[in-house]
Amino acid sequence: MYSFMGGGLFCAIIGNILIVVSTATDYWMQYRLSGSYAHQGLWRYCMANKCYMQTASIAYWNATRAFMILSGMACFAGIMAGILSFAHFSAFERFSRSFAAGIMFFISTLFVLLAMSIYTGVTLSFLGKRFGDWRFSWSYILGWVAMLMTFFAGIFYMCAHRMYESRRVVGSR
Repeated sequence: MYSFMGGGLFCAIIGNILIVVSTATDYWMQYRLSGSYAHQGLWRYCMANKCYMQTASIAYWNATRAFMILSGMACFAGIMAGILSFAHFSAFERFSRSFAAGIMFFISTLFVLLAMSIYTGVTLSFLGKRFGDWRFSWSYILGWVAMLMTFFAGIFYMCAHRMYESRRVVGSR
């Protein structure tokens, strides 16, 4: 049980770091514009070694930003519940912290999946046609890796919960 929780906590911490780095950095997309390379993230775009804030309130950027922030918050809440699941307080006997942590990691996974899907869909259908020579960059890839890490953290914590419940049921007979 503790090995599943430890593995889940490791995946969750790495996933949360990746969510924060992916959300904060400016390399979601790289493209060639007027002969020089440019790149953009969720908050800024950079051209000719100068970066500018994304001041336009475009719905897909706002949705992607919101889902990435919500994902980071859900993952952090899951990490806190995961850490608390190592402690056994009798006041929380009817509340399974490992189950709660697993659910929070799955919610975080859902939010990252929504953010990445929205960004991918709009980029492929609109921005990809606007810029001829473009590609997704490392911040974008970190977002997908973060989704996998939070998903595996949820799986690990659900396995830990199942092991705990099966031991509890066998022990009560």
